[in-house]
Amino acid sequence: MWDLLTARDDLSKTEVRPMPAPELVDGEVLLEVERFALTSNNITYGRVGDSFGYWRFFPAPHGWGRLPCWGFARVVRSRAPGVAEGLRVYGYLPMSTHVTMRLTPGSARADVPDRAYVDTAAHRAEGSATYNTYAAMPADPFDNHRAVWRPLFSTAYLLDHDLSQAEPAPSAAPTTVVLSSASSKTAMGLAWLLHRRQIPVVGLTAADKVAALTRRGLYHQLVSYDAIADQNLHGPVAFVDFAGNPDVVAAVHQRFAHHLTHSIIVGATHWDAPAHGGDLPGPTPALFFAPERVRSLSAGIGGTELLQRMDTAMRDFVAASAWLRIVEHTGPEALQKIYNTVIGGHAKPEDLHIIKPS
Repeated sequence: MWDLLTARDDLSKTEVRPMPAPELVDGEVLLEVERFALTSNNITYGRVGDSFGYWRFFPAPHGWGRLPCWGFARVVRSRAPGVAEGLRVYGYLPMSTHVTMRLTPGSARADVPDRAYVDTAAHRAEGSATYNTYAAMPADPFDNHRAVWRPLFSTAYLLDHDLSQAEPAPSAAPTTVVLSSASSKTAMGLAWLLHRRQIPVVGLTAADKVAALTRRGLYHQLVSYDAIADQNLHGPVAFVDFAGNPDVVAAVHQRFAHHLTHSIIVGATHWDAPAHGGDLPGPTPALFFAPERVRSLSAGIGGTELLQRMDTAMRDFVAASAWLRIVEHTGPEALQKIYNTVIGGHAKPEDLHIIKPS
């Protein structure tokens, strides 16, 4: 049993530590982690961990954190009523072999989908249902894709819904959507959704990634970060920032200030860049927090129906993207190695990294 710990003041520093066997009390269960996905999204959790409370989900020794991830786990011991040993769930997990939770059936809560459980531990009481809910899921051939895409494509789906509500009248020029960190998984999912609705999409990325992304056919145009100032776009422009790099945000605002209708901050794949600051021409960047959108949409159509719609769109995306490649890694050393690749910005856009702790 082990944990991967990450230094909270330096996300590039990690350490694998043995985990003592837990002694369960009434109401607790022990989950054995089966597999989880590792993407730049996990780096975002660490970068904004203090302001958004992500470090609180899985307590760690002082100065260290257990970065959250999304994946599958199975209940191997249970002292919780209504939670049977052998139950397999999908949800928010630490990068560990095991984790103790206080799972309880969530059927009485309107914001929790059918056949789901909620971690009611005191240190998670203030967390969103999005992160505290664990859906019962038997094994399925789609599991590796689900581990990667369910949180990321869901965010893309919610962003696409928001942008569709803000589109101009049919007689007006269509809004071109500009996405930073175009190689990130959420950006690629959003680009596919926008492309499907025939919305022009421009991707911003590092110069060495332009050629590879061009071959995927997700973007109408790909632009390297150092060429933003040279771009000419006609009509209204909406900007969605997945990179968290203030220089990129400033460059987009300065170039398209008079055409910019929205500036949305989603992620922070550039984990070591300083925070947004200073006056920018055009609209003030607005933070997009997916759990708030889940809550508002669920109130209208129900949490189960929303998940079904997002799952259908996600499966369509995967089916249309034969270039995606599952890459599995087993054990703590392999985890640390691919973690360094991801945090260093060297992960390939087409690779979906799945970690099996043992």
